[in-house]
Amino acid sequence: QVQLVESGGGLVQAGGSLRLSCAASGLTYSTYAMGWFRQAPGKEREFVAGGSWSGGSTYYADSVKGRFTISRDGAKNTVYLQMNSLKPDETAVYYCAAGRGPLYLSSSYYRTGSYNYWGQGTQVTVSS
Repeated sequence: QVQLVESGGGLVQAGGSLRLSCAASGLTYSTYAMGWFRQAPGKEREFVAGGSWSGGSTYYADSVKGRFTISRDGAKNTVYLQMNSLKPDETAVYYCAAGRGPLYLSSSYYRTGSYNYWGQGTQVTVSS
């Protein structure tokens, strides 16, 4: 059973930084896809960043390119999302997700349907 537990959310001023962590357990294969999504009140869940658990290419929403970085620590079974220059409209619940890979199409990383497991989410609030 795959379990994902996010942490690191909180309140930050606009322009500030946060690093989210996603501790994963139960990953029995190396070909999982990992992703970060976010959902603001009244809005659909949207893709933020993603990549393969085994390494390789990473993918970002256009709105976060150059500011957010997804990374992983295999030894700790943890995926991170470093978020810099945060904006108030990025206030949302941030979710970690894992999908039974591999995902052969880069476009697949952007879709919620590509992921089989989700964490409970962590709240990020960016004040203006």
